[in-house]
Amino acid sequence: MAVSTCVVLGASACGPDKSGDETSAAAKPTPSSEPSRSEEPSVSPRAESPSAEPTADQSAPRTKEGAIQRYEQYLHAVGREDITTVCEVAGPAAKQAEDQGFGPCTSTFVVTFQMISPAQKKALRTATVDPQRVDVLTLAKVEIPTDAIRASVTFSESELGSSTLEYLEGNWYITD
Repeated sequence: MAVSTCVVLGASACGPDKSGDETSAAAKPTPSSEPSRSEEPSVSPRAESPSAEPTADQSAPRTKEGAIQRYEQYLHAVGREDITTVCEVAGPAAKQAEDQGFGPCTSTFVVTFQMISPAQKKALRTATVDPQRVDVLTLAKVEIPTDAIRASVTFSESELGSSTLEYLEGNWYITD
């Protein structure tokens, strides 16, 4: 059975809002300070062992590579059913969905975990993102389309959905 995180997080979590509306201020943290932009070399590939996985509370660099690293962390957490990391990374989008009538992330994503097949979960644990398919919208906002996800199982737009990540308070968060 295919599952869509779109269903749990709301339609706004599945791709760009074609109406042009921005995510409400209440749905995402307010940046306390903007770090200076620095050109950083590409991040080196990480080992696929769980110990090499960054923790949710670590900052990611304000670069395309940092956004990709953070999104991969989210994908791996979905595959492991790590609700704490999933809700932390997807917090602003989950808050927006909750404001639209869905339950809190910690209860709605548990339902999503039950709808993802074992093969999909296994694939998500080691999924990567193709940097060439990531759209940099601004210095602090990127769009990661579903077709950028590289995994042993192919995910459709209806199953996973595209994600917008924004750099807020020193880290990347899924905001749409």
